[in-house]
Amino acid sequence: MLGATALAAPQLAGAQATKETELAARLERLESEVTQLRTELAAARNQQDETAATAANAVRKSDETSAQVTRLADSTPKLGFRSGNTNVVLSGYVKLLASSARYSGGDDPSNTLGRDLYLPQSVPVFNPAFPTSPTRVTDFSAKQTRFWVDATTKLGKHALKAYIEFDFQAAPGTPQALGQGTQRTTNAYDLAMRRALIQFDRWTFGQDFTNFSNPAVFPESTDYVGGVDGLIFVRQPMVRYSLPLSHGLTLHLAAENPETASATVGAPALIENGQDHAPDMTGRLEYAGAFGFLDLAVLGRQLRVDNAKAGAAHIVDSRVGWGISTSGKIFLDDKHGSDIRFQATYGEGIGRYLGLNFGPDAVLQTNGQLAGVRNLALFGAGRYALNDQWRVNLIASYQRIFYADTLDPATTAGIAMFNRQAWSVAGNLFYSPVKNVDLGIEYRHGERRLVNDLNGHVDRFDVAAKYNF
Repeated sequence: MLGATALAAPQLAGAQATKETELAARLERLESEVTQLRTELAAARNQQDETAATAANAVRKSDETSAQVTRLADSTPKLGFRSGNTNVVLSGYVKLLASSARYSGGDDPSNTLGRDLYLPQSVPVFNPAFPTSPTRVTDFSAKQTRFWVDATTKLGKHALKAYIEFDFQAAPGTPQALGQGTQRTTNAYDLAMRRALIQFDRWTFGQDFTNFSNPAVFPESTDYVGGVDGLIFVRQPMVRYSLPLSHGLTLHLAAENPETASATVGAPALIENGQDHAPDMTGRLEYAGAFGFLDLAVLGRQLRVDNAKAGAAHIVDSRVGWGISTSGKIFLDDKHGSDIRFQATYGEGIGRYLGLNFGPDAVLQTNGQLAGVRNLALFGAGRYALNDQWRVNLIASYQRIFYADTLDPATTAGIAMFNRQAWSVAGNLFYSPVKNVDLGIEYRHGERRLVNDLNGHVDRFDVAAKYNF
Protein backbone atom coordinates (compact mmCIF):
# COMPACT_ATOMS: atom_id res chain seq x y z
CA MET A 1 0.00 0.00 0.00
CA LEU A 2 2.80 2.27 0.84
CA GLY A 3 4.39 1.26 -2.38
CA ALA A 4 1.26 2.15 -4.38
CA THR A 5 1.10 5.50 -2.74
CA ALA A 6 4.69 6.15 -3.50
CA LEU A 7 4.11 5.22 -7.13
CA ALA A 8 1.01 7.54 -7.40
CA ALA A 9 2.52 10.59 -5.67
CA PRO A 10 4.59 11.82 -8.61
CA GLN A 11 1.51 11.66 -10.90
CA LEU A 12 -0.63 13.59 -8.41
CA ALA A 13 2.05 16.21 -7.95
CA GLY A 14 2.26 16.68 -11.73
CA ALA A 15 -1.49 17.04 -12.08
CA GLN A 16 -1.55 19.57 -9.26
CA ALA A 17 1.22 21.58 -10.91
CA THR A 18 -0.68 21.56 -14.22
CA LYS A 19 -3.84 22.90 -12.52
CA GLU A 20 -1.89 25.64 -10.78
CA THR A 21 -0.31 26.64 -14.09
CA GLU A 22 -3.71 26.78 -15.81
CA LEU A 23 -5.17 28.77 -12.92
CA ALA A 24 -2.32 31.28 -13.04
CA ALA A 25 -2.85 31.71 -16.79
CA ARG A 26 -6.58 32.25 -16.30
CA LEU A 27 -5.93 34.80 -13.54
CA GLU A 28 -3.50 36.61 -15.79
CA ARG A 29 -6.07 36.73 -18.63
CA LEU A 30 -8.73 37.94 -16.23
CA GLU A 31 -6.50 40.71 -14.90
CA SER A 32 -5.74 41.75 -18.48
CA GLU A 33 -9.42 41.87 -19.36
CA VAL A 34 -10.21 43.84 -16.20
CA THR A 35 -7.44 46.29 -17.02
CA GLN A 36 -8.81 46.66 -20.56
CA LEU A 37 -12.33 47.20 -19.21
CA ARG A 38 -11.04 49.82 -16.80
CA THR A 39 -9.27 51.60 -19.68
CA GLU A 40 -12.40 51.53 -21.86
CA LEU A 41 -14.53 52.72 -18.95
CA ALA A 42 -12.18 55.60 -18.28
CA ALA A 43 -12.21 56.55 -21.96
CA ALA A 44 -16.00 56.37 -21.99
CA ARG A 45 -16.20 58.57 -18.92
CA ASN A 46 -13.83 61.11 -20.48
CA GLN A 47 -15.87 61.15 -23.68
CA GLN A 48 -19.05 61.57 -21.67
CA ASP A 49 -17.52 64.49 -19.77
CA GLU A 50 -16.42 66.13 -23.03
CA THR A 51 -19.87 65.61 -24.56
CA ALA A 52 -21.51 67.07 -21.50
CA ALA A 53 -19.16 70.06 -21.60
CA THR A 54 -19.85 70.57 -25.29
CA ALA A 55 -23.57 70.36 -24.71
CA ALA A 56 -23.35 72.79 -21.83
CA ASN A 57 -21.30 75.16 -23.96
CA ALA A 58 -23.83 74.87 -26.78
CA VAL A 59 -26.67 75.59 -24.38
CA ARG A 60 -24.76 78.58 -23.04
CA LYS A 61 -24.14 79.91 -26.54
CA SER A 62 -27.74 79.27 -27.48
CA ASP A 63 -28.86 81.18 -24.41
CA GLU A 64 -26.52 84.04 -25.32
CA THR A 65 -27.80 84.09 -28.91
CA SER A 66 -31.41 84.07 -27.73
CA ALA A 67 -30.67 86.89 -25.36
CA GLN A 68 -28.99 88.86 -28.13
CA VAL A 69 -31.93 88.31 -30.49
CA THR A 70 -34.28 89.41 -27.73
CA ARG A 71 -32.22 92.55 -27.12
CA LEU A 72 -32.20 93.35 -30.86
CA ALA A 73 -35.92 92.73 -31.12
CA ASP A 74 -36.55 94.98 -28.13
CA SER A 75 -34.34 97.74 -29.59
CA THR A 76 -35.92 97.55 -33.09
CA PRO A 77 -38.71 100.12 -33.51
CA LYS A 78 -42.09 98.57 -34.14
CA LEU A 79 -43.67 99.59 -37.47
CA GLY A 80 -47.03 101.28 -37.17
CA PHE A 81 -49.72 100.68 -34.61
CA ARG A 82 -52.73 98.43 -34.22
CA SER A 83 -56.29 99.65 -34.55
CA GLY A 84 -58.61 96.72 -34.05
CA ASN A 85 -57.71 94.17 -36.72
CA THR A 86 -55.80 96.75 -38.79
CA ASN A 87 -52.11 97.63 -38.76
CA VAL A 88 -51.51 101.30 -39.62
CA VAL A 89 -48.14 102.70 -40.72
CA LEU A 90 -47.31 106.40 -41.05
CA SER A 91 -44.39 107.25 -43.32
CA GLY A 92 -43.09 110.09 -45.46
CA TYR A 93 -40.30 112.57 -45.80
CA VAL A 94 -39.42 116.20 -45.16
CA LYS A 95 -37.70 117.90 -48.09
CA LEU A 96 -36.07 121.27 -48.63
CA LEU A 97 -35.37 122.36 -52.21
CA ALA A 98 -33.24 125.37 -53.10
CA SER A 99 -33.09 126.27 -56.78
CA SER A 100 -31.54 128.90 -59.01
CA ALA A 101 -32.74 129.16 -62.61
CA ARG A 102 -31.82 131.31 -65.60
CA TYR A 103 -34.46 131.81 -68.31
CA SER A 104 -33.29 132.92 -71.73
CA GLY A 105 -36.66 134.21 -72.93
CA GLY A 106 -37.87 136.37 -70.08
CA ASP A 107 -39.43 135.80 -66.69
CA ASP A 108 -41.37 132.91 -65.19
CA PRO A 109 -43.71 134.65 -62.70
CA SER A 110 -43.24 134.14 -58.97
CA ASN A 111 -45.51 131.70 -57.10
CA THR A 112 -46.19 129.63 -60.23
CA LEU A 113 -45.67 125.89 -60.66
CA GLY A 114 -42.79 126.42 -63.08
CA ARG A 115 -40.78 128.05 -60.32
CA ASP A 116 -41.22 125.04 -58.00
CA LEU A 117 -40.21 122.37 -60.53
CA TYR A 118 -39.09 121.90 -64.12
CA LEU A 119 -42.23 122.40 -66.23
CA PRO A 120 -41.39 122.65 -69.96
CA GLN A 121 -44.59 124.50 -70.98
CA SER A 122 -43.78 127.28 -68.50
CA VAL A 123 -40.33 128.04 -69.97
CA PRO A 124 -40.59 131.56 -71.48
CA VAL A 125 -39.86 131.85 -75.21
CA PHE A 126 -38.10 134.85 -76.74
CA ASN A 127 -40.34 136.80 -79.12
CA PRO A 128 -38.58 139.49 -81.24
CA ALA A 129 -41.87 141.34 -81.56
CA PHE A 130 -41.90 141.81 -77.78
CA PRO A 131 -38.23 141.49 -76.76
CA THR A 132 -37.38 140.59 -73.18
CA SER A 133 -34.16 140.17 -71.25
CA PRO A 134 -32.91 136.91 -69.69
CA THR A 135 -33.73 136.61 -66.02
CA ARG A 136 -32.30 134.68 -63.07
CA VAL A 137 -34.42 133.64 -60.08
CA THR A 138 -33.73 131.88 -56.77
CA ASP A 139 -36.32 130.05 -54.66
CA PHE A 140 -36.36 128.00 -51.45
CA SER A 141 -39.29 125.68 -50.81
CA ALA A 142 -40.44 122.85 -48.54
CA LYS A 143 -43.67 122.23 -50.51
CA GLN A 144 -42.57 118.80 -51.66
CA THR A 145 -42.67 117.46 -48.11
CA ARG A 146 -44.86 114.37 -48.24
CA PHE A 147 -46.47 111.80 -45.95
CA TRP A 148 -48.67 108.78 -46.39
CA VAL A 149 -50.79 106.35 -44.41
CA ASP A 150 -50.69 102.62 -45.18
CA ALA A 151 -53.29 100.37 -43.55
CA THR A 152 -53.49 96.57 -43.76
CA THR A 153 -56.38 94.49 -42.40
CA LYS A 154 -56.40 90.72 -41.84
CA LEU A 155 -59.49 89.08 -43.31
CA GLY A 156 -58.77 85.37 -43.39
CA LYS A 157 -57.11 84.55 -46.70
CA HIS A 158 -57.97 87.94 -48.22
CA ALA A 159 -55.57 90.88 -48.56
CA LEU A 160 -57.20 94.23 -47.76
CA LYS A 161 -55.12 97.40 -47.88
CA ALA A 162 -55.70 101.15 -47.94
CA TYR A 163 -53.23 103.86 -48.91
CA ILE A 164 -53.51 107.67 -48.67
CA GLU A 165 -50.75 110.07 -49.75
CA PHE A 166 -50.49 113.87 -49.35
CA ASP A 167 -48.05 116.66 -50.05
CA PHE A 168 -48.04 120.46 -50.24
CA GLN A 169 -46.93 120.74 -53.88
CA ALA A 170 -49.94 119.29 -55.68
CA ALA A 171 -52.39 122.03 -54.61
CA PRO A 172 -52.46 125.15 -56.78
CA GLY A 173 -52.83 127.32 -53.70
CA THR A 174 -55.70 129.42 -52.43
CA PRO A 175 -55.83 133.21 -52.02
CA GLN A 176 -54.12 134.59 -48.95
CA ALA A 177 -57.52 135.61 -47.56
CA LEU A 178 -58.42 131.90 -47.44
CA GLY A 179 -55.29 130.87 -45.61
CA GLN A 180 -52.58 130.77 -48.27
CA GLY A 181 -49.34 132.36 -47.12
CA THR A 182 -46.91 134.38 -49.21
CA GLN A 183 -43.15 134.22 -49.66
CA ARG A 184 -43.02 137.64 -47.99
CA THR A 185 -44.39 136.34 -44.69
CA THR A 186 -45.56 132.89 -43.67
CA ASN A 187 -45.03 130.63 -46.72
CA ALA A 188 -48.11 128.58 -45.80
CA TYR A 189 -49.29 126.08 -48.42
CA ASP A 190 -52.30 123.86 -48.91
CA LEU A 191 -52.28 120.15 -48.21
CA ALA A 192 -53.41 118.14 -51.25
CA MET A 193 -54.27 114.52 -51.91
CA ARG A 194 -51.94 112.75 -54.32
CA ARG A 195 -53.17 109.17 -54.06
CA ALA A 196 -56.00 107.44 -52.21
CA LEU A 197 -56.81 103.82 -52.96
CA ILE A 198 -58.16 100.53 -51.68
CA GLN A 199 -56.67 97.17 -52.63
CA PHE A 200 -58.71 94.02 -52.15
CA ASP A 201 -56.95 90.91 -53.41
CA ARG A 202 -56.38 91.64 -57.14
CA TRP A 203 -58.63 94.71 -57.30
CA THR A 204 -57.68 98.37 -56.84
CA PHE A 205 -60.25 101.14 -56.33
CA GLY A 206 -59.29 104.80 -55.97
CA GLN A 207 -56.81 107.36 -57.20
CA ASP A 208 -53.38 106.19 -58.32
CA PHE A 209 -50.82 106.70 -61.07
CA THR A 210 -52.34 105.79 -64.42
CA ASN A 211 -52.08 102.15 -65.41
CA PHE A 212 -50.69 103.38 -68.76
CA SER A 213 -47.31 103.78 -67.04
CA ASN A 214 -45.22 102.29 -64.25
CA PRO A 215 -43.94 105.02 -61.88
CA ALA A 216 -40.94 102.83 -61.04
CA VAL A 217 -39.26 104.25 -64.18
CA PHE A 218 -39.19 107.76 -62.65
CA PRO A 219 -35.56 108.78 -62.03
CA GLU A 220 -33.91 109.78 -58.78
CA SER A 221 -33.88 113.56 -58.98
CA THR A 222 -33.99 116.69 -56.86
CA ASP A 223 -36.91 117.70 -59.09
CA TYR A 224 -40.53 116.81 -58.36
CA VAL A 225 -40.66 114.46 -61.38
CA GLY A 226 -37.30 114.63 -63.15
CA GLY A 227 -37.24 114.58 -66.95
CA VAL A 228 -40.98 115.16 -67.27
CA ASP A 229 -40.85 116.19 -70.99
CA GLY A 230 -41.16 112.65 -72.35
CA LEU A 231 -42.63 110.86 -69.34
CA ILE A 232 -46.19 109.66 -68.83
CA PHE A 233 -47.34 111.38 -65.64
CA VAL A 234 -50.99 111.29 -64.57
CA ARG A 235 -52.70 110.49 -61.27
CA GLN A 236 -56.45 109.87 -61.47
CA PRO A 237 -59.32 107.76 -60.09
CA MET A 238 -59.66 104.25 -61.53
CA VAL A 239 -60.75 100.66 -61.11
CA ARG A 240 -57.89 98.24 -61.81
CA TYR A 241 -57.63 94.47 -61.91
CA SER A 242 -54.29 92.64 -61.80
CA LEU A 243 -54.14 89.11 -63.20
CA PRO A 244 -51.01 86.94 -62.75
CA LEU A 245 -50.47 84.98 -65.96
CA SER A 246 -47.32 83.06 -65.07
CA HIS A 247 -44.21 83.39 -62.95
CA GLY A 248 -43.21 87.06 -63.15
CA LEU A 249 -45.83 87.94 -65.80
CA THR A 250 -48.85 90.06 -64.80
CA LEU A 251 -51.63 91.74 -66.77
CA HIS A 252 -53.08 94.98 -65.34
CA LEU A 253 -56.40 96.23 -66.77
CA ALA A 254 -58.03 99.51 -65.73
CA ALA A 255 -60.95 101.83 -66.42
CA GLU A 256 -59.80 105.36 -65.59
CA ASN A 257 -61.27 108.84 -65.24
CA PRO A 258 -61.78 110.50 -68.67
CA GLU A 259 -60.99 114.16 -69.36
CA THR A 260 -60.43 115.74 -72.77
CA ALA A 261 -57.88 118.57 -72.78
CA SER A 262 -58.48 120.53 -75.98
CA ALA A 263 -57.17 123.76 -77.45
CA THR A 264 -58.87 126.06 -79.96
CA VAL A 265 -57.24 127.39 -83.12
CA GLY A 266 -55.69 130.75 -82.35
CA ALA A 267 -55.74 130.05 -78.59
CA PRO A 268 -53.16 127.55 -77.29
CA ALA A 269 -54.50 127.60 -73.71
CA LEU A 270 -55.82 124.19 -72.74
CA ILE A 271 -59.48 123.68 -71.89
CA GLU A 272 -60.78 120.91 -69.65
CA ASN A 273 -63.96 119.47 -71.15
CA GLY A 274 -66.23 117.66 -68.75
CA GLN A 275 -68.54 116.07 -71.31
CA ASP A 276 -66.72 112.76 -71.72
CA HIS A 277 -68.95 109.69 -71.99
CA ALA A 278 -66.60 106.69 -71.79
CA PRO A 279 -63.76 105.99 -69.35
CA ASP A 280 -60.18 105.82 -70.55
CA MET A 281 -59.26 102.13 -70.89
CA THR A 282 -55.70 100.99 -70.22
CA GLY A 283 -53.86 97.69 -70.25
CA ARG A 284 -50.32 96.98 -69.12
CA LEU A 285 -48.41 93.71 -69.42
CA GLU A 286 -45.50 93.52 -66.99
CA TYR A 287 -42.71 91.00 -66.78
CA ALA A 288 -40.68 91.33 -63.58
CA GLY A 289 -37.77 89.35 -62.21
CA ALA A 290 -34.37 89.63 -60.57
CA PHE A 291 -33.18 91.58 -63.63
CA GLY A 292 -35.78 94.36 -63.12
CA PHE A 293 -38.98 94.73 -65.15
CA LEU A 294 -40.27 95.32 -68.69
CA ASP A 295 -43.70 96.79 -69.49
CA LEU A 296 -45.88 97.07 -72.59
CA ALA A 297 -48.91 99.36 -72.17
CA VAL A 298 -51.83 100.42 -74.37
CA LEU A 299 -54.43 103.18 -74.03
CA GLY A 300 -57.80 103.66 -75.71
CA ARG A 301 -60.03 106.68 -75.11
CA GLN A 302 -62.78 108.89 -76.45
CA LEU A 303 -62.10 112.60 -76.98
CA ARG A 304 -65.21 114.72 -76.79
CA VAL A 305 -66.23 118.40 -76.69
CA ASP A 306 -69.71 119.81 -76.15
CA ASN A 307 -70.29 123.49 -75.42
CA ALA A 308 -73.95 122.90 -74.47
CA LYS A 309 -75.14 125.91 -76.46
CA ALA A 310 -78.42 125.95 -78.38
CA GLY A 311 -79.12 126.02 -82.08
CA ALA A 312 -76.38 126.87 -84.58
CA ALA A 313 -74.00 127.80 -81.75
CA HIS A 314 -74.01 124.23 -80.46
CA ILE A 315 -70.64 122.55 -80.95
CA VAL A 316 -70.28 118.84 -80.28
CA ASP A 317 -67.70 116.44 -81.69
CA SER A 318 -65.74 113.36 -80.68
CA ARG A 319 -62.90 111.22 -81.95
CA VAL A 320 -60.87 108.22 -80.81
CA GLY A 321 -57.55 108.53 -79.00
CA TRP A 322 -55.01 105.75 -78.61
CA GLY A 323 -51.49 105.19 -77.37
CA ILE A 324 -48.82 102.54 -76.94
CA SER A 325 -45.86 102.65 -74.59
CA THR A 326 -42.95 100.45 -73.58
CA SER A 327 -40.85 100.99 -70.49
CA GLY A 328 -38.49 99.20 -68.16
CA LYS A 329 -35.82 99.23 -65.50
CA ILE A 330 -32.78 96.95 -65.77
CA PHE A 331 -30.49 96.43 -62.78
CA LEU A 332 -26.75 96.55 -63.43
CA ASP A 333 -25.56 94.89 -60.22
CA ASP A 334 -26.68 92.33 -57.65
CA LYS A 335 -27.35 95.01 -55.02
CA HIS A 336 -29.75 96.84 -57.37
CA GLY A 337 -27.85 100.06 -56.70
CA SER A 338 -27.20 100.79 -60.38
CA ASP A 339 -29.72 100.59 -63.22
CA ILE A 340 -30.96 101.98 -66.50
CA ARG A 341 -34.55 103.18 -67.02
CA PHE A 342 -36.41 103.99 -70.22
CA GLN A 343 -39.82 104.77 -71.68
CA ALA A 344 -40.97 105.26 -75.29
CA THR A 345 -44.52 106.37 -76.11
CA TYR A 346 -46.44 107.13 -79.30
CA GLY A 347 -50.08 107.82 -79.97
CA GLU A 348 -52.87 110.19 -80.94
CA GLY A 349 -55.01 112.10 -78.48
CA ILE A 350 -52.75 111.38 -75.49
CA GLY A 351 -51.48 114.93 -74.84
CA ARG A 352 -52.66 115.13 -71.24
CA TYR A 353 -50.79 111.94 -70.37
CA LEU A 354 -47.38 113.29 -71.44
CA GLY A 355 -45.14 115.94 -69.89
CA LEU A 356 -47.78 117.23 -67.45
CA ASN A 357 -50.03 118.02 -70.44
CA PHE A 358 -47.41 119.77 -72.57
CA GLY A 359 -49.71 119.58 -75.61
CA PRO A 360 -53.47 119.25 -76.26
CA ASP A 361 -55.34 116.01 -76.85
CA ALA A 362 -57.02 117.60 -79.89
CA VAL A 363 -57.56 121.04 -81.45
CA LEU A 364 -61.05 122.44 -81.98
CA GLN A 365 -61.32 124.02 -85.42
CA THR A 366 -63.58 126.86 -86.55
CA ASN A 367 -65.89 124.34 -88.22
CA GLY A 368 -66.62 122.77 -84.83
CA GLN A 369 -64.64 119.59 -85.48
CA LEU A 370 -61.70 118.21 -83.54
CA ALA A 371 -58.38 117.91 -85.37
CA GLY A 372 -56.03 115.11 -84.34
CA VAL A 373 -52.76 115.60 -82.48
CA ARG A 374 -50.04 112.95 -82.33
CA ASN A 375 -47.19 112.67 -79.82
CA LEU A 376 -43.80 110.98 -79.70
CA ALA A 377 -42.14 110.84 -76.28
CA LEU A 378 -38.79 109.36 -75.27
CA PHE A 379 -37.14 109.10 -71.87
CA GLY A 380 -33.97 107.50 -70.55
CA ALA A 381 -31.99 107.59 -67.30
CA GLY A 382 -28.98 105.86 -65.84
CA ARG A 383 -28.17 105.44 -62.16
CA TYR A 384 -24.72 104.43 -60.99
CA ALA A 385 -23.92 103.70 -57.35
CA LEU A 386 -20.34 104.67 -56.52
CA ASN A 387 -20.73 102.93 -53.14
CA ASP A 388 -23.38 102.55 -50.45
CA GLN A 389 -23.50 106.33 -49.87
CA TRP A 390 -22.80 108.02 -53.22
CA ARG A 391 -24.63 107.68 -56.55
CA VAL A 392 -24.87 109.54 -59.85
CA ASN A 393 -27.89 109.93 -62.13
CA LEU A 394 -28.00 111.04 -65.78
CA ILE A 395 -31.40 111.91 -67.27
CA ALA A 396 -32.60 112.73 -70.81
CA SER A 397 -36.18 113.38 -71.96
CA TYR A 398 -37.86 114.47 -75.23
CA GLN A 399 -41.32 115.09 -76.67
CA ARG A 400 -42.44 116.07 -80.17
CA ILE A 401 -45.99 117.04 -81.16
CA PHE A 402 -47.40 116.49 -84.67
CA TYR A 403 -50.52 118.51 -85.54
CA ALA A 404 -53.03 117.64 -88.25
CA ASP A 405 -52.34 119.03 -91.73
CA THR A 406 -55.70 120.82 -91.68
CA LEU A 407 -54.37 123.22 -89.04
CA ASP A 408 -52.62 126.43 -90.15
CA PRO A 409 -49.10 126.49 -88.68
CA ALA A 410 -48.13 129.94 -89.98
CA THR A 411 -50.48 132.45 -88.35
CA THR A 412 -51.45 133.35 -84.82
CA ALA A 413 -55.03 132.62 -85.89
CA GLY A 414 -53.90 129.05 -86.40
CA ILE A 415 -51.47 127.04 -84.27
CA ALA A 416 -48.29 129.11 -84.68
CA MET A 417 -48.06 129.73 -80.90
CA PHE A 418 -48.76 126.12 -79.92
CA ASN A 419 -46.08 123.97 -78.27
CA ARG A 420 -44.24 121.73 -80.73
CA GLN A 421 -41.21 120.30 -78.91
CA ALA A 422 -39.54 120.06 -75.52
CA TRP A 423 -36.40 118.33 -74.31
CA SER A 424 -34.10 118.36 -71.31
CA VAL A 425 -30.93 116.77 -69.99
CA ALA A 426 -29.86 116.61 -66.36
CA GLY A 427 -27.18 115.20 -64.10
CA ASN A 428 -27.12 114.91 -60.33
CA LEU A 429 -25.08 113.60 -57.44
CA PHE A 430 -26.67 112.17 -54.29
CA TYR A 431 -25.03 111.46 -50.94
CA SER A 432 -26.58 109.61 -47.99
CA PRO A 433 -24.47 110.21 -44.85
CA VAL A 434 -26.89 107.97 -42.90
CA LYS A 435 -29.59 105.58 -44.03
CA ASN A 436 -32.58 107.95 -43.91
CA VAL A 437 -30.98 111.15 -45.20
CA ASP A 438 -30.42 112.13 -48.85
CA LEU A 439 -28.45 115.18 -49.95
CA GLY A 440 -28.42 116.01 -53.66
CA ILE A 441 -27.27 118.56 -56.21
CA GLU A 442 -28.55 118.68 -59.79
CA TYR A 443 -28.06 120.68 -62.98
CA ARG A 444 -30.69 120.68 -65.75
CA HIS A 445 -30.90 122.29 -69.18
CA GLY A 446 -34.34 122.36 -70.79
CA GLU A 447 -35.68 123.83 -74.04
CA ARG A 448 -39.13 124.61 -75.37
CA ARG A 449 -39.99 125.33 -79.02
CA LEU A 450 -43.25 126.52 -80.59
CA VAL A 451 -44.73 125.66 -83.98
CA ASN A 452 -43.45 129.00 -85.38
CA ASP A 453 -39.93 128.15 -84.10
CA LEU A 454 -39.91 130.70 -81.28
CA ASN A 455 -38.00 129.09 -78.44
CA GLY A 456 -36.52 129.55 -75.01
CA HIS A 457 -34.42 127.57 -72.59
CA VAL A 458 -33.76 127.31 -68.87
CA ASP A 459 -30.63 126.37 -66.94
CA ARG A 460 -31.57 125.24 -63.47
CA PHE A 461 -29.40 124.32 -60.50
CA ASP A 462 -30.98 122.54 -57.51
CA VAL A 463 -29.80 121.61 -54.02
CA ALA A 464 -32.04 119.31 -51.98
CA ALA A 465 -32.04 117.78 -48.50
CA LYS A 466 -34.50 115.05 -47.55
CA TYR A 467 -35.15 113.07 -44.37
CA ASN A 468 -37.16 109.86 -44.85
CA PHE A 469 -39.14 108.51 -41.91
